[in-house]
Amino acid sequence: MTQSGSTAAKPTVLIVDDDGVNRTLLAELLHEECRVVLAKDGSSAIGRAQAEAEIDLILLDISMPDMDGYEVLKRLRWIPATKRTPVIFISAAIEAESEERGLQLGAVDYVHKPIRPVIVRARVRNHLELVTHRKELERLADRDGLTGIANRRRFDEAYDLAWRRASRIGQPLNIAMIDVDHFKRYNDLYGHVAGDEALREIAQVIDRYATGTWDIAARYGGEEFVLLLSGEVAFGAILSRLHGDVASLRLTFDHSGGDDVLLATVSCGGVTAITRTIASPSALLREADALLYQAKREGRNRVLVRGDTAAVDAGSAV
Repeated sequence: MTQSGSTAAKPTVLIVDDDGVNRTLLAELLHEECRVVLAKDGSSAIGRAQAEAEIDLILLDISMPDMDGYEVLKRLRWIPATKRTPVIFISAAIEAESEERGLQLGAVDYVHKPIRPVIVRARVRNHLELVTHRKELERLADRDGLTGIANRRRFDEAYDLAWRRASRIGQPLNIAMIDVDHFKRYNDLYGHVAGDEALREIAQVIDRYATGTWDIAARYGGEEFVLLLSGEVAFGAILSRLHGDVASLRLTFDHSGGDDVLLATVSCGGVTAITRTIASPSALLREADALLYQAKREGRNRVLVRGDTAAVDAGSAV
């Protein structure tokens, strides 16, 4: 989620209410501490939930004309990005049965109308604090312990979300498998401590290219990394720059036991595709992996990229 200025660190709260006065009141209550997103009914709420990169908390009116809050909550739980997003119901109903139904559907709290500003602020703050703690735990669970970038588990989740979004809006996905050349030899020469440090440095180079909201770089396993970029980009040129940046680290090793000193380099296999042309997310990964191994068979230290046509050698041994 890209914001500017002081809003960058603010949590995002989606307010869903068919009453414009209530939407305005809640937005004014929360705008100093939160980035506020508004929806006037259930359909627009689901649309906003799918369009936003991340929503931290949802304030959801129960009584709305097109679909009530209960139905909206059920549908939100089927959207990957909001299946765990906490929801506070807002309702004029005072019956215990109404509150019980909401809590059983998974709402975390209940706010009664007429809205009392002090109570609303306090409850929103409490739940956002819980969200912050949960995110920190998830962040630790999603990081690769050695390199500090995303791990395989986090990549799988991000890839699923990016694939769904790309399928919905018709934009391409760009995915690359990246492998450190001759890494076992590097480890054997300098030991695991030096090898680990080399992986950390290379990981940071790769991670710098994941700049978009839906982009991610991750350690896929061992000395292999994966880079996912969404949208229309010059993927071959990007991977060529990445390839050169790794070489610029000047991670050298003695290849022959004499004076033959080589740079530690990477091989890359990249694919750009519209999701409707690919059978499944795993099929796209397999295509990138096949190009990676073709690059390694052809001598390593090179980049092979395929769009919807033939593979192109976008960077080779230097």
